[in-house]
Amino acid sequence: MYNGEMLNAVRSFSELAADEWSSAGGKGATLARLYQAGYPVPDGFVILPEAFAGDELKAGAWQEIRAQLARLGRAQERAPFAVRSSALGEDSAGASFAGEFETVLGVSDDDEVRQAIHTVRGSRHSERVEAYSQAQNLEGSQDMAVVIQPMIPADISGVLFTVDPLTGSRSVMSGNYVHGSGEGLVAGELQPYTFTLERPRGRYEGPAELKRYAKALFKLAKRVERELGGPQDIEWAIAEKKVYLLQSRPITTLQGFNPINGEWNDSLTGDYVWSCVNIGEAMSVVMTPFTWSLVRTMFDELNIVPGYSSTGNIGGRPYQNITVFATMMRALGRNIEDLNREMGGVRDEYMENMDQYMVPLPGVNFFSILPNALRMRKKQKDGLKNLEVFLGENPVWCRETCQRIQAIESRDELAALLTDEILPYSIQAFWKVIATAWQAGELSGRLRRELIELVGAQDADALLSNVSSESELLPSLGPLLGLAKVARGEISREAYLEAWGHRGALEMETSIPRPLEDPDWLDYQLAEFSRSAVDGEALLATQRAKYEAAWERFKGRYPRKVKSIGQRLERAASAIRKREAVRSETTRMVWVARTWALRVSELTGIGEGAFFLTIEELLDLLDGKDAHTAYIPARQQTYERYKSLPSYPLIIRGRFDPFQWAQDPQRSSSVFDSHGYLQQLTLKPPRENVILGMPGSAGQVEGVVRCMKSPDEGAKLQPGEILVTSQTNIGWTLLFPRLGGIVTDIGAPLSHAAIVAREMGIPAVVNCGDATMRLKTGDMVRIDGGQGKVEILERQT
Repeated sequence: MYNGEMLNAVRSFSELAADEWSSAGGKGATLARLYQAGYPVPDGFVILPEAFAGDELKAGAWQEIRAQLARLGRAQERAPFAVRSSALGEDSAGASFAGEFETVLGVSDDDEVRQAIHTVRGSRHSERVEAYSQAQNLEGSQDMAVVIQPMIPADISGVLFTVDPLTGSRSVMSGNYVHGSGEGLVAGELQPYTFTLERPRGRYEGPAELKRYAKALFKLAKRVERELGGPQDIEWAIAEKKVYLLQSRPITTLQGFNPINGEWNDSLTGDYVWSCVNIGEAMSVVMTPFTWSLVRTMFDELNIVPGYSSTGNIGGRPYQNITVFATMMRALGRNIEDLNREMGGVRDEYMENMDQYMVPLPGVNFFSILPNALRMRKKQKDGLKNLEVFLGENPVWCRETCQRIQAIESRDELAALLTDEILPYSIQAFWKVIATAWQAGELSGRLRRELIELVGAQDADALLSNVSSESELLPSLGPLLGLAKVARGEISREAYLEAWGHRGALEMETSIPRPLEDPDWLDYQLAEFSRSAVDGEALLATQRAKYEAAWERFKGRYPRKVKSIGQRLERAASAIRKREAVRSETTRMVWVARTWALRVSELTGIGEGAFFLTIEELLDLLDGKDAHTAYIPARQQTYERYKSLPSYPLIIRGRFDPFQWAQDPQRSSSVFDSHGYLQQLTLKPPRENVILGMPGSAGQVEGVVRCMKSPDEGAKLQPGEILVTSQTNIGWTLLFPRLGGIVTDIGAPLSHAAIVAREMGIPAVVNCGDATMRLKTGDMVRIDGGQGKVEILERQT
C-alpha cells in the first residue's frame, strides 16, 4: 500500500476545470465539458500527463486512479472499463489522430487497468503516430492524458456526422451504426447500416429499427454542434433504450483554419457561395494571421445569422458569405434583387439564377435572426452619429495611442490596452465604415439608376462626378493633389505626411510598413510627380466642366426635377466624401494595430513572427504561454505560397483549393463552382474579343494595355495607356493622371477605381473577373465605361 503524498493528477469529469482542458487532451476535455453541461456522457475520469514519469505511472497517481475506479465501480455495479487515449493534439480542429493510438476495452481488475493505461500511454511512440504527426507538421511524440470510463452495454452503436463530410452540405446529417459495441464500426471491420437525418426537422431515412431513436439523436447532435461551435463527428450508443454520447470531435475536413501550418480556407466549412467583389477591393492582398484575426474581429459584428459567419478567409484573402446573406434576406422576406443591392456590385449574370444553386441554411427564420437584425440596424444608425467629431479626433487618438504603446514595458499593460481600449474603439469606428458605406451606396446607387434612365450613362456619370466641393476634397484625391501643393510650397512635407502618410497600396496589411515609415518615400513620390507630364488638377477642372455642361443639359430637359435632383446629387456627394474620409481614418487605425504587434515582438523577442500569430495567440504569449510560436515558420511559408498565387475568382461555390486552381491553365478568374452548376446556369461562353464587366466611369477610349500587379511598377506606365489590374486602391491614385482608361477584375460602382476615375473623367470598366488573364501588355483595346465593355482590337504578338 502506498502511503506517500497524493499527486492530484487525476480528475473526474465533474472536477476537470476549464483551465485544465488543454492538458486533458482533446477527448478528455470534450467529454468533461459535455458531462458538466448535462449531456448523456457516461461518467469517467482523466489521468493528466503529470501523473506519468515517461510512460510509467507515478505511485501517488495510481492511488488516485484506484479511488476513481472504486467510485465508478460502485456507481456502475463494477462494469468493465474502457481505457482510451487523449493526446494533447487529438480530436482537435487541426488533427484528429482517429485510430492512431491504442484503445483497451473490457478490463476489470486493477492489474488489467494498470496494464491498459501503460499500453495506451505507450502507443504515442508508435510508427503510425509518428507518420501521422509528420504529415500534420507536428512533433513526432505526443504528450498524452488517458481517459477511463465504464463500458456501456450497447445494443446499437454508431457515428453521426452533423454535416456531410465530403461536400460540406449542412442540409443532411449522415450516420452509420452496428449492433453491439461500436469498436468494429470505428475500425472499419463491420459492414454498417446507414441512415440520414434531414434538416431542419430531422426527417429520418434508414432502417426501421433505429427510427424510434432518430428524434433524440437529431436533437442531441444539434445541441452538441452548438455547444462545441462547429460540425461534429459524434460517436453514440443505445443501451436500455437510452441514447448515450460517447465522443465528439470536429470534422477536420470541414475546418477553415489549420493552426499548425497557417492554411486558412473557409470554403471547406460548408457548401457556400462566396464573393470578394466588394470586400476584395478594400483588402486586396494576402493577409497574415494577425491581420485576418483583426479583420475577423470587426466583421464578426455583422454575424446576423446565428451560428454562421458572414465573412471568411480563403487562401489568405477575405470573402463574404453570400449564402448567409441570401438566407438572411429570405428570412426577412426580401428577394435576390435586394441582395444584389446590399452586396454592392455582384454582376447580374451571377445573380439571375441564384435561387437555383444557393442552398438556404437550415433552421433560419424571421424570428431567429430578428434580434440580430435589429441590433445591426441600430448600430448602423449610431455609426452615422458624430462623424465630424470622429474625423477630427481620430488622428490625435491614433498618434497618442501609438506613443503609449511604444512606451509600455509591461506585458500585462500591453495586453490590457488592446482588449480594453484599442479593440472597443476600433469596433465603434468599424460601424462608422459600415454605416457610411451603406448610406453612400444607397443614395448614389438609386440616383445613378434613375439618371441613366433620364440622360444616359455618360451624362449620369458626369453628374455623379464633381464629388469634391470647393471646401471639401474627396479624400481619395488627397495624396495626388497634396503632392502638387508640396511641390509648389503651399503645404509642408510634414503636413502632407501627417495627412496621407498612413495610406498606400498595401495599407490594410499590418505587416507592411506605412509610407511614413520610409524616410525616402515622399522624395520618390515627388520625383515621380515631377516626371509626369499630366496635371491632375487640370483633369479635375476638365471633368468639372463636363459636369456643368451635363447639368445645363439636364436643367433644359427636366426643369421640374432640377431642385430635387440637385439636392440628391449634393446628398450623394456628401455621403461619398464621408465614406471615403471615414475609410481613411480607419485605415490610420491599422497603423495602431501594427504598432501594437511590433511592441509585442519587442517585449517577447519573436520579431516579425508576431504577424503570424492571431490576436488571441499574441495575448496568450503576453501571458507567458508560447506554445503557438513553434508554428510561426510553417505559417510564414504558407503566407509566401499564398502570395505567389494569382488573385482568386470573384465568386466561389463549394470547396476551393487555391493551389490546385492556380495550376489549371483553363481556370476562370470570374467563377469557380466545385459542383459545376454555377457556370452552366449563369455564364455565357466569353466572346473571343469582348470582355464584359460593370460600368465604372463613362466614356470611350482606345489605347495600349499596360498590365500591372502593383503601383510599384508605375515607372513602366506610359501616358495614355490602359491600366489592367486586379483592383486598385488609394496607393494607385498617383498614377491615375497618366492613364487613358482603367480595367479591373474586381470592383463596384463605389470602388476606388470607379470613384476616382469619374472625378478625373477617365473611362473605367470594373468587375471584369478575368481581364488580367485575357489581356496582355501591348494589346490594343477599346473600352466603353458606360456600357462596362472592353473590345480587344489587336493582340500583341
